[in-house]
Amino acid sequence: MTNQNSSIIQCQRNVGPHNLTHIPEFYLMGLSEDTELQPILSGLFLSMYLITVLGNVLIILAVNCDPHLHTPMYFFLSKLSLVDICFISTTVPKMIVDIQTHNRIISYVGCLTQMSFLIIFGCMDYMLLTVMAYDRFVAICQPLHYSIIMNPRLCAMLVFASCLVSLLDSQLHNLIVLEFVYLKDIEISSFFCEPTIILNLDCSETVAKTIITYCLGMIFAFFPILIILSSYYKIVSCILKITSLGGRYKAFSTCGSHLSVVCLFYGTAIGQYLESVVSNSSRQGVVSSIMYAIVTPMLNPFIYSLRNTDILNTLRRLYSRKFSCQVLSKPISM
Repeated sequence: MTNQNSSIIQCQRNVGPHNLTHIPEFYLMGLSEDTELQPILSGLFLSMYLITVLGNVLIILAVNCDPHLHTPMYFFLSKLSLVDICFISTTVPKMIVDIQTHNRIISYVGCLTQMSFLIIFGCMDYMLLTVMAYDRFVAICQPLHYSIIMNPRLCAMLVFASCLVSLLDSQLHNLIVLEFVYLKDIEISSFFCEPTIILNLDCSETVAKTIITYCLGMIFAFFPILIILSSYYKIVSCILKITSLGGRYKAFSTCGSHLSVVCLFYGTAIGQYLESVVSNSSRQGVVSSIMYAIVTPMLNPFIYSLRNTDILNTLRRLYSRKFSCQVLSKPISM
């Protein structure tokens, strides 16, 4: 209790904390103060948002329309695409509106709501990528038992478990934030309510809060990485046992897209976390936040479609079918 009181007093002397009972809203950091640049930024991020939504929707349509893609791998991919749409939709639409209206205000409840959805969909990305790594491990290392192990019931249970874990992660972060009494500042050094920045706004640095925060990081970040690394270690071991180069290439090509997305997602997430903790420059933090929250969901459909002939062939068939229907529906002029 003494440590908590001393930290609050120290925060009061140095920063001038704000009592949460008197904070109805926060102030987000704008991307640019240049009024001529803001329409360009608005158009740029709107284009990136539409590309992300369109690309992920096409993957969902391709998986649902083609019976040949009704496999566990593509089932998880369609769920990942849906989560990516939800993830980018928690930040970009409000950011575009803020740029257009020159408004950087977000309510206290709105900030906690945005943070909650970010954690839910971000954690869902972690969980689904982990589940997909396990799916690739079973497909490559135990191909004869793949259809038995990865049955529809298990796939549905894994997605449901990912949702529950994500909701639990979000609620635990909310409980930590709701315990805050004093905040260092009401200005958030980002264009959205990043969980790491919100947690760093608290004046009191109690031992319990630190332990809970690190435990959450261990459970919801370290363990998924450990499962993915162990899965790929076993996958590589199995691939190296294949004698033919063609067989090795075919086996590794089935998980190349997933490995690329894992490296992109975890690389940008770790970079964004390190920037928020180490860097004193808010502008550098914004760049890493854009990479993590906007660029990564936009690139995922390209990685999975360009490296996957099944997805590309399905999209071509859907397009040709639509084109042929349009031609047949045109009236014949006499």
